[in-house]
Amino acid sequence: MKKHELDLFETEWTILQVVWKKEPCSAPEVQEALADQKKWAYTTVKTMMDRMVKKDLLVVEKVRNLNRYSTAITQQQAQKSEIARTIKRAFQGAITPMMQFMVENEDIPSTEFDKLEELIRQRKKKFK
Repeated sequence: MKKHELDLFETEWTILQVVWKKEPCSAPEVQEALADQKKWAYTTVKTMMDRMVKKDLLVVEKVRNLNRYSTAITQQQAQKSEIARTIKRAFQGAITPMMQFMVENEDIPSTEFDKLEELIRQRKKKFK
């Protein structure tokens, strides 16, 4: 699977969030970190993480009899893929309708608008 063609399940996002913070880490560490929000058994977490290795989302290193997992993708790669998939599905690949939808339907504080306007100004300068 190419890095730009990610198709992450919610459970994979959940695990990646922990691994990005703690890497390298073991399945028991991930299970413990998620214990308050998820009631996943160790075997469930281990199985999901092993599947994520096969999907090239995680890499595993065997240290004695312990598997240590690290991410094979960056958070930015995952976010970019997720946003691209959403824009493609919900807005036929067009960014402007997506932004219009967000502006008209989300409760965005004025400080966020200021930041967005500045980002757009900076980006426009690069193309002049």
